[in-house]
Amino acid sequence: MAATAAALSAVLAAPAVAAPAAGHQATRKAVRAAVEAGVPGVTATARDPHGTWSTTAGVGDTRTGAPRSAADRYRVGSITKTFVSTVLLQLEAEGRLSLDDKVDKWLPGVVTGHGNDGRLVTVRQLLNHTSGIFNYTADDDFGRTYFTKDGFFQHRYDTLTPTGLVAVAMKHKPAFAPGTSWAYSNTNYILAGLVIKAVTGRSYAEEITDRVIRPLHLTGTSLPGTRTTLPHPSSRAYSKLTDPVGPTYDVTALNPSMASSAGELISTGADLTRFYAALLRGKLLAPHQLKEMKTTVPVPGAPDSAYGLGLIDHTLSCGVHVWGHDGGIHGSASTAVTTADGRHALAVNFNGDWTGDPRAVLDAEFCGG
Repeated sequence: MAATAAALSAVLAAPAVAAPAAGHQATRKAVRAAVEAGVPGVTATARDPHGTWSTTAGVGDTRTGAPRSAADRYRVGSITKTFVSTVLLQLEAEGRLSLDDKVDKWLPGVVTGHGNDGRLVTVRQLLNHTSGIFNYTADDDFGRTYFTKDGFFQHRYDTLTPTGLVAVAMKHKPAFAPGTSWAYSNTNYILAGLVIKAVTGRSYAEEITDRVIRPLHLTGTSLPGTRTTLPHPSSRAYSKLTDPVGPTYDVTALNPSMASSAGELISTGADLTRFYAALLRGKLLAPHQLKEMKTTVPVPGAPDSAYGLGLIDHTLSCGVHVWGHDGGIHGSASTAVTTADGRHALAVNFNGDWTGDPRAVLDAEFCGG
């Protein structure tokens, strides 16, 4: 659920153009290198004017040796956030809310205590992580319960509620006054999901399904709710949990309510590239809302990253800008991006969460290695 490499960066002064894929040889090499570095398996899918292309390396099941598949369904973690933001921006376009609405307007009394005040935080600040609200996954008790070996295997099937997740965050003081800095917080998107419910009377999962998944025919994409298994085809997911040098554990089965609207989505490489290409080409948002989504704030400590409204502007090593999001959840690390014109997109998933860098695959695809 955390943003890998923090997010993305400031625009370079000189415009850059993505290098030709050259048969995607550099991408294949980067995918193989990730496996050589210790990732159990990798699947990558690219979409460009020549069509859709995929490559895999390594295994999807370390017990049987079954390979990864380009058709794998996998947990995408915080890539969910772009879907949630898209729905809220559609609601804004329909005049049903404003990005400048205070959170308390829609969720009265929810953001309160220990210096938290929903009357001071806007919907926009939730979406671009400038709210200052504590990240519930950084809570020590939550971490011991859901991220350590003993905690995870005892609690992996717990059903958690969005209001319960927010309550974890409300035990902590804000990191800063709303709008004065930036800090990634999964709590922001739990609240965003609750705002969708307050505005529409329907869950964020229902709204994403009807507004994004069905119109784009994303047949491999779903919001599992409390379903603990992955749909087929899929690979196993592996983690070392909190011990990077310890044993590797199969963490495939879990109750994704621990991630909720901050990171529960399941998808495929083909679906993610279709989604981001459609989004940046204006197929899901009106021009004003897409401009709002692409209006970024700096990410401290990440000079190659800037964060919009559920959308990251990555500046790659060759100066090319790609837009998308990173996602991490137990046993799964993903990145999905597209060029600003939506003509060249890439989605990458590692079925291990402790090693490798999906950004190296992005560099290979868009910069030629």
